[in-house]
Amino acid sequence: MSYRKEPHVFREIEPIQDPFAIPVTALAFDTISDILWAGKQTGTVNAYYGSGMRGVSFPVGGDLAVRKLVCSDQHVRALGAAGLGVGAWSKGGANKWYYRSSNMITSFSNTPSSASSLAVATAEPELVLLNTMTATPIRQASTPSVITNLHLSHSLLVSGSADGYIRTHDMRTAMIKEEGSAPAHASGIQGLVSSGNFVYSIGWGMRASRPAPDPYVKVYDIRTLRPLAPIPFPNGPAFINLDPTRDSSIVLTSDTGLIQVVDATDPSVPPQTHTLMVHSYIMSTAISPTTSYMAFGDADGTIHLLSAITSQESERIPFNGSEGQPIEWADPPEPYPDIVWTARTPLNSIGMPHYNTQLLSSWTPQFESTVSPHLFPPPAKIPSQVLSSMKTVDFVGYAALPKELRGTRNVVSAGARPAPEGRFRSGQKKDEEPEPETPIAESNPASVPRNYRKVEIEYSKFGVEDFDFGFYNKTSHSGLETHILNSYTNAIVQALHYTIPIRTLAKSHTATNCQRENCLLCELGFVTRMLEDASGTNCQTSNFCKTISAIPQAAAMGLVDYGRETVDTDYASMIQMFNRFILEQISVEGNSFPHNPPTMQESLRTPLAAPITQLLGIDAKSIIICGSCGARREKESMTHVIDLIYPRKTAGREVFEPMDLAQLLRNSLIRDTTYKATCQTCKQLTTFRSRRNVTCKELPPILSINASAYNEDNLKFWQDGKNHSFLKPKVTIELGGEIEASDLDGRPRPLETVTYEIRAVVVQVHNRESPPHLVAIVKIPERERDPQLASPWFIFNDFVVKNIPEEEALSFPANWKTPAVVYLEREDIHNIIDLQHFSNKMDPTILSQDTSISPNRDPSAIKHEVLRFDELPRPGTLVSIDAEFVQMQQEETEFRSDGTKKIVRPSRLSLARVSVLRGDGPKQGVPFIDDHIHTSETIVDYLTEFSGIRFGDLDPHLSRHTLVPLKVAYKKLRLLVDLGCTFIGHGLLKDFRIINIFVHPEQVIDTVDLYFLRERQRRLSLRFLSWIVLDQNIQTDTHDSIEDARSALLLYGAYHKFEEQGIFDQKLESIYKEGKRLQWKVPADPNAPPQPSANVEPAIHELQVLEESIALLYSHISSDLILAENSPGSIHDNVTTKMIFGLGNNVRVTEYYCN
Repeated sequence: MSYRKEPHVFREIEPIQDPFAIPVTALAFDTISDILWAGKQTGTVNAYYGSGMRGVSFPVGGDLAVRKLVCSDQHVRALGAAGLGVGAWSKGGANKWYYRSSNMITSFSNTPSSASSLAVATAEPELVLLNTMTATPIRQASTPSVITNLHLSHSLLVSGSADGYIRTHDMRTAMIKEEGSAPAHASGIQGLVSSGNFVYSIGWGMRASRPAPDPYVKVYDIRTLRPLAPIPFPNGPAFINLDPTRDSSIVLTSDTGLIQVVDATDPSVPPQTHTLMVHSYIMSTAISPTTSYMAFGDADGTIHLLSAITSQESERIPFNGSEGQPIEWADPPEPYPDIVWTARTPLNSIGMPHYNTQLLSSWTPQFESTVSPHLFPPPAKIPSQVLSSMKTVDFVGYAALPKELRGTRNVVSAGARPAPEGRFRSGQKKDEEPEPETPIAESNPASVPRNYRKVEIEYSKFGVEDFDFGFYNKTSHSGLETHILNSYTNAIVQALHYTIPIRTLAKSHTATNCQRENCLLCELGFVTRMLEDASGTNCQTSNFCKTISAIPQAAAMGLVDYGRETVDTDYASMIQMFNRFILEQISVEGNSFPHNPPTMQESLRTPLAAPITQLLGIDAKSIIICGSCGARREKESMTHVIDLIYPRKTAGREVFEPMDLAQLLRNSLIRDTTYKATCQTCKQLTTFRSRRNVTCKELPPILSINASAYNEDNLKFWQDGKNHSFLKPKVTIELGGEIEASDLDGRPRPLETVTYEIRAVVVQVHNRESPPHLVAIVKIPERERDPQLASPWFIFNDFVVKNIPEEEALSFPANWKTPAVVYLEREDIHNIIDLQHFSNKMDPTILSQDTSISPNRDPSAIKHEVLRFDELPRPGTLVSIDAEFVQMQQEETEFRSDGTKKIVRPSRLSLARVSVLRGDGPKQGVPFIDDHIHTSETIVDYLTEFSGIRFGDLDPHLSRHTLVPLKVAYKKLRLLVDLGCTFIGHGLLKDFRIINIFVHPEQVIDTVDLYFLRERQRRLSLRFLSWIVLDQNIQTDTHDSIEDARSALLLYGAYHKFEEQGIFDQKLESIYKEGKRLQWKVPADPNAPPQPSANVEPAIHELQVLEESIALLYSHISSDLILAENSPGSIHDNVTTKMIFGLGNNVRVTEYYCN
């Protein structure tokens, strides 16, 4: 039968009525079957067949409306307004996959079923790429605003956001394309479609300071997002659809039922108009694949249908224009079994219903024992042989296992337990031990040399401070710790630190009055100062890494590492992007235009660029010539990083001649390219030729190179050959001569050369079994003339530092070593660099300034007096210090089935308060610093019991205290260290570690070490020492940093008094003797003898229960479980019992505190 379709002449046919009048919020025509899919206000999707019957129905998650429906050949994808998740269902209603997110999902793309990835937008805001087969996240990227609409064009992913912007994304990476954003509507985007190279959007504008429908359809060129002439729609479009059969036609619908079919490419063609007779308002629209039908869902549950097909016969036409595939019907439920109930019918013949609450049968035996003494099955009886030989000590029984019972018990085989990988100070013996292997993380030692293997920090019960970092670094150059978010940047930090000019500029910037709260150049300067002072002691870049996360551009570029490393993580690409980002960022942060000091001895340009740009910037001029008319123009560009460009394979060129770095670098600098564009002079589409013009005099003193080796062909250039090595210690670049040939300007330039030395190489080390990691290989300037070293090259594998030969440093023997970043310095850099204008001396008067960012500071809460000018510290000045911290991330702990426990990632603390007191003089004990630290991160736990910090104390809008940014407080402490002050405190090693500052041991007097007997192996708490030595009862409610610092100062004075009297050793022995008698705790009443704790009996009962649960755990559990502990630290005067209840493979962990 033939059908005639009249172009855009629609007639209204019989609608589809919902007997329950549920609003229709989403519509989609099936592409291959006679089905119209409708999403309802109740969160369900219904299938309406062309015959008028209602078929399959399934929920999409949540009780809110269905927001979006997309139908393809194989499935239906849907999203609910509740945002719980997005899923795919078969045509029969069976769910194929369902993706849930911790954030509300706002939209997803119209990706065809043949595509491998699906784009999903969340309220984070972020864009997530999912695998279309398994719904597992492939890649995530942050977005500037919450995305409300997603549409996949033929080449790009187009998004419409709540801020009214249209943005284009690369579907492979989800990143926003360069020049890929345009403001479309003032108050948000409501609809988005694309056709060919055009994007059409509708949205909300502003009228009388209120959002109102924008009366124009905005049109953009998808390639550049250049705005074109808009299409008017006076009634305000609420929905926009594309005509599937005419790419130039769009269908606009208002919420009142006015429909217009508009030819977007020819405004002279009048639009076809139709008006629906609706009693409410339109909530959804859809157009069939053949444009034969249009469907409109309203708030009364009616689906209005328009048809553009007239038939010579009276039979109905399918929705998809043809019979297509048969309709899938939902599988009928199985009938319930016919059970003849008798007195002997077993109860298990009745099937279990679906439930969402815990069943009574899943109660643990310990919980059941409090309800009923009769348990089934009963616990196993202890054999009589064991009971007859059992000896009881307190409440625990001990007995040897008889020989006849050995091997008959239920034992979980854990296999041979590997030797502990970590090396801890607490486990060291006095005699010399054999050197253990470097700890590795699932690495293959046969392919990766030992110095390059991935290293991990092990944690003992004494924390990270117990890990012996010194075992892995015998040099005087400090390594950097891992297990910090964004610690993948350790390698580039080491490369920048040992580039002396950059180090000098960074240290100098810390002495300026920088007003940025999150300044990477400041943090880089602080890190370089710490690495200089540490001289081989391990350091960490926690403040530097935290600043990266606080910069929005870094998150938008995907440079924030959230600790989700996998085997496929490409850190080589990330570090190259970060290398470009940090150089651009610190160039902006260090720019004091027009007062930038010169870095060169002969600086001819005025005014000068930023100091970093003077050192690394390449100010190149590109010459562009039209191939038709010969029109010529010049374009200047500035870059801090050179991306290497490799030769491309052609039809007649499959093998390349070996090239070294100098040849590739020369080709990358010149960059002779051709492209097609429209010439502004001759107005023709022609071929342009572009060549970058760079002379040797314009090359900077330092070159930063991104290797850009992203495939096997590029890696072959770097790998060593039989008689060929890609990297040489020196690189000579030739510019001029035939390189600047006369085909451009007719005047060949003279040949010039400049020689660079390789200073640092950042490589990615990887294999198939473990996640990759980055390693820095650095030529240290201070060690070039060291007669004790055969080579000045060192490898920095996080906290592992080793001296290596130059041949090893510059070689690439196999695929496990991938180049990422290279830093080079001019051979004559010392003759052209002049850094005498850059000083790193801080202004000491900052100690005399009382600053606070809290407008609500209470004068009565100010407890400090800033230093007068005559009180400014001198070398040897005594100061007493104490700090309080809050928890930013909980500890992650792994419990294994063999009963062992391992800390996967320690809790992350952040400085919340620091107090510094005068240690001598007439105002001894008076604080001159008492700063609360503002943080923009989310605080997991204020640790009020141990820190005294409460909610609102660190909020500028709520705090009553002196509140300063972290950098201000850090500068004050950094200045005190530089002035040579001697710090007195209790447990300062951990405090300085969290503050992220290194203080020489000669400048630290720690009372925890003064009052310590090494043979007793127990360190005394500040509270106990204050009570027994000073007769003061501190920390009764919470901790106070001023009180703790003053107590440490008084303990130091008491120590001197005992030493002068010659009784300190006897006093210390009596302190330990009394402490052992009191169990190292301060009694509730200092004048009363210690009483037995009332918590002992409950604790004993819990320990008995724990013993039973462990036996149950060993008989059932078969897999490791990982949980995050929420323990703020040691809980004084409490007995803590962790109980693990197991039933089969279901494990639940409960934590009891016996107060």
